[in-house]
Amino acid sequence: MAGESSNPGTVEEIFKDFRGRRSAFLQALSVDVDKFYSLCNPEMENLCLYGHPNGTWEVNLPAEEVPPELPEPALGINFARDGMQRQDWLSLVAVHSDCWLLSVSSYFGARLSRNEKNRLFSLINDLPTLFEVVTGRKTIKDKPSMDHESKYQNGLKRSIEGEMKITRKLMEESCEDEEDEHGDTLCGSCGGHYLNVEFWICCDVCERWYHGKCVKITPAKAESMKQYKCPSCCTKKGRQ
Repeated sequence: MAGESSNPGTVEEIFKDFRGRRSAFLQALSVDVDKFYSLCNPEMENLCLYGHPNGTWEVNLPAEEVPPELPEPALGINFARDGMQRQDWLSLVAVHSDCWLLSVSSYFGARLSRNEKNRLFSLINDLPTLFEVVTGRKTIKDKPSMDHESKYQNGLKRSIEGEMKITRKLMEESCEDEEDEHGDTLCGSCGGHYLNVEFWICCDVCERWYHGKCVKITPAKAESMKQYKCPSCCTKKGRQ
């Protein structure tokens, strides 16, 4: 299958692979959701959703070789497409995709030491799950212990919070009341109204929303950013 060339061996490499595949799933379940929905035709054979480490995704049949090169995603996700509410079905696909991401990371991390496995899981656990992003839910986190990972986890905190803001705008809900809820939101650049079919991004400084195209930010670029500052806030900082 296209995009399957990664063979990570260290904690950092495996986590990078995890983030790439996770980014691909976010793209399929939010920005490209209509395309993904149409590809999962129930009249077709058993289909799987694959996320690749380069951030691309595809809907395809499972691998023919036994055993496969990697653990296989949930088979036949397309069969339930027309038997459920669209958002419920997307949430179900998100759950299975979360499971597959963990299984692939466990496969690559089989030779890691115990401490390395703990560190890998800690990094993964700091990111919201696909299910949390798709449904808009947040889990209640336990109070973090001040171990050797605490400094690194705190450094990721702002990145994760910013990512939640971005992915919240990426989601395209099937219910019409979402546009009513955000109908008063205006782009800080062009003044246009919010539409759930467009990509928006929020400034972490002034908390104003912008069309991605107005500030030249793509969903892929936003996924890799720790913090986003709009052109206005960047200009203000330069004048100080």
